[in-house]
Amino acid sequence: MQEGERNRLTGSGLWKLTKQEKKEGGLMVTIKINGKDRFYEDGVQYELIAEQYQNECTSQIALVEINGKIQELMKRVSRDCELKFITYENDIGHKTYVRSAIMLMMKAIKDVAGMEMAVNTKVEFTIGPGYYCAFRGGMKMDAATIEKVKDRMGELADMDLLVTKKSYPAEEAVTLFRELGMKDKVSLFRYRRSSNINVYCMGDYYDYYYGYMLPSTGYIRCFDLFPYEDGMILLLPEKEDPEKLPTFVPKKKLFQTLMMTSDWNREMGIDTVGDLNDQICQGNISDMILVQEALQERRIGEIARDIARREGVKFVMIAGPSSSGKTSFSHRLSIQLRTYGLKPHPIGLDNYYLNHDKTPLDDEGKPDYECLEALDVEQFNTDMSRLLQGESVELPSFNFKTGKREYRGKITTLGPDDILVIEGIHGLNEKMSYTLPAESKFKIYISALTCLNVDEHNRIPTTDGRLLRRMVRDARTRGTTADKTIAMWPSVRRGEEKYIFPFQEDADAMFNSAMTYELSVIKQYAEPLLFNIRKGEPGYHEAKRLLKFLEYFLGVSSEELPKNSLCREFVGGSCFDV
Repeated sequence: MQEGERNRLTGSGLWKLTKQEKKEGGLMVTIKINGKDRFYEDGVQYELIAEQYQNECTSQIALVEINGKIQELMKRVSRDCELKFITYENDIGHKTYVRSAIMLMMKAIKDVAGMEMAVNTKVEFTIGPGYYCAFRGGMKMDAATIEKVKDRMGELADMDLLVTKKSYPAEEAVTLFRELGMKDKVSLFRYRRSSNINVYCMGDYYDYYYGYMLPSTGYIRCFDLFPYEDGMILLLPEKEDPEKLPTFVPKKKLFQTLMMTSDWNREMGIDTVGDLNDQICQGNISDMILVQEALQERRIGEIARDIARREGVKFVMIAGPSSSGKTSFSHRLSIQLRTYGLKPHPIGLDNYYLNHDKTPLDDEGKPDYECLEALDVEQFNTDMSRLLQGESVELPSFNFKTGKREYRGKITTLGPDDILVIEGIHGLNEKMSYTLPAESKFKIYISALTCLNVDEHNRIPTTDGRLLRRMVRDARTRGTTADKTIAMWPSVRRGEEKYIFPFQEDADAMFNSAMTYELSVIKQYAEPLLFNIRKGEPGYHEAKRLLKFLEYFLGVSSEELPKNSLCREFVGGSCFDV
């Protein structure tokens, strides 16, 4: 906090009064922190309180929770309350750091290369801990300029500039961003129902950000910025180690897949949510859905062609994180393989689960269904090796109600044209299929890699799309509440980081199952589930965040979707057994 601001907050005269005098004069509030009542001046910033408790926290405090409601540190105490601290190690706190670092980068770009350059810099997607930023409008920054931007970010952090927030009437906010040349925000706010819009200011730079922000630039110390492909990477810490900058590992195949989707979006004229809403309002949603589905089908056909052309392939191994649409993809790929004269047979690795009473336990003593050791790897390799040798094999099925593997007479034999399409989270891990010759396997990585942005400076995390997919599907097929899905999501994500993502670059092909239009469809199914989470329940804050996020989208009926759409795996009505 800047010294002048600190003096304004405390007021030397007020501190000389006794607590009783302040309380009687209505000048103090009681705040319960860590179970103890503390007394503070009415109107003091939460940042000052956080500074007093910083040494008791394992990482930097980013936000506070006041009576169950999250507040930014720049806000002020207004009543008696209970206060909890949110740090960078918390998912909400980490996201706050990321948003604030992006604004710091944009302010530095404006200072070094001008406002037009900042307006035409788009935060596209993530490559591990790196945020890929592309340049638009024919503009570019060379390596020397990017280095100057990085240096300027450091200078701004040292200056500890205040980040302020002001609520503008919607019409005034639109006028402001139109004057700044931020057309993406003008389009976005056209569909906002709220009469006011929060605008953040850092020095002389104004911008809009979806979510909470840090109170000053001095909180943003850990970052790097360097050229990558045709743009640049903003490298930031991960929440597991928020004080340390991670190593950036280039992922060429993932980058190419993400760029392919970005190119598709640009071809359709849909880069941001505002663009999507425009298309919906103009009555173009049916054509947009058909084009998106055709682009995906073309890509599936290309993968099937590559499999058919490679000699000796008998096992197509498909892996990807939760709610990627693996099942629908395997069905659609099987249809494409049949057009090449092949006879595909789908197999789920889940059928090789150990009986649940033999499942290994995680660090918390709970069954770890995500780990490789939860599967009967030896039996899988035995069965696949026998099939490869021309033998007939009875394949298992897993009964999730009883938690046991069963054999129901499913006899399989591989003829000259037969091929197994095997789907499961460990499909890309060589330890899963260690006895099978490399030439017999074709590996595919699939994920829902969202490339649509809220606006140029506010990207949509891939995990948000997948979480909403899973929430809707689990409620429909398993009766699982949204609160339960949110509660188990961190465990699911840890499993993905450990067992799936490390192997994605080993894939022979990648497929992005995200659809530009899908959140407009899923919105209608997800909102009632999220509204059902009450204040005080564990998933409440995440539910509020997702509800606010879905407000940006205009709704689209699922009746427009083809029966074989990947989206139908989640909202229902698929022609496949998913």
